[in-house]
Amino acid sequence: MSSTFTPLIPPGKIVLTYDDYCELPNDRNRYEILDGELFITPTPLIKHQQVSGNLLYVLGNHVATNHLGNIFPALTDVILAETTVVQPDLIFVSNERREIITDRAVEGAPTLIIEILSPITQQTDRVTKAQLYAKYGTLHYWRADPDQHTFEAYELVGDRYVITASMKSEDEFRPSLFPGLTIRLADLWA
Repeated sequence: MSSTFTPLIPPGKIVLTYDDYCELPNDRNRYEILDGELFITPTPLIKHQQVSGNLLYVLGNHVATNHLGNIFPALTDVILAETTVVQPDLIFVSNERREIITDRAVEGAPTLIIEILSPITQQTDRVTKAQLYAKYGTLHYWRADPDQHTFEAYELVGDRYVITASMKSEDEFRPSLFPGLTIRLADLWA
């Protein structure tokens, strides 16, 4: 009597896990595992970091003043699954989801993930990571593009993101997630 074994993983494909991720070097590169596959990007450019800092300042003040939860900047690990570990540019975890914050990482889907696009990460942020964020239940996903001065906001509806805002340069963004907050996009690019 013979039995047939059908592997779930294609032969020859290596699937990485969080344990593998913990063994990666600390060499100023940004490592992420997306569905078991390793992605490596260099340290972000200054323009990217300025937008990240400006968003962190605006959101951090609003979240702290209103006691809404926690904001975390990169390089904070978000473990969405054993084979999906990401380091978004900014993360918001609302008080209602506080239990996913552990000593080692945010372990589960945050309330909001923000990615700041760069030429190197643009395709991954727009497609691969957006699909994973939706798959694992991140309720809100924002993307800022410092080169094009554009900003997009998405909300999870079912298992997909629906765009709720698409803005350029000088617009003002009033996110439904943060009532009373107005983000002047011109301030992000400054």
